[in-house]
Amino acid sequence: MSDVPLSENYRFFNHRACEFYPCHDMPAEDLNCLFCFCPLYRLGEDCGGNFTYIDGADGARIKDCSACTVPHRRENYDYILNRLTSE
Repeated sequence: MSDVPLSENYRFFNHRACEFYPCHDMPAEDLNCLFCFCPLYRLGEDCGGNFTYIDGADGARIKDCSACTVPHRRENYDYILNRLTSE
C-alpha cells in the first residue's frame, strides 16, 4: 500500500456551519478551517503571520491574529506543516 494519499481532500476543510464563520475577511471558497486555532500561535513573533499586540485587561501584551489569514489559506498547508516539524 502506498503512503501517498489518493486525494488532497485532507488539506482543506470549509466549516460553513460554524457560528464564527466566516472568521476572516477573505473569499469564502478559499477559507480553510482546518487550522481553526492557529498551530503557529505558539511561535510568537516567529510565526510568519500578520499580527499585532494588544494590551490585555491586566496589562499583559496579547498577540492579536485577527488580521492574519496564514492558517486559513489553502496554499499554506505545506508551510504550516513544515514549520511545525522544524520546531
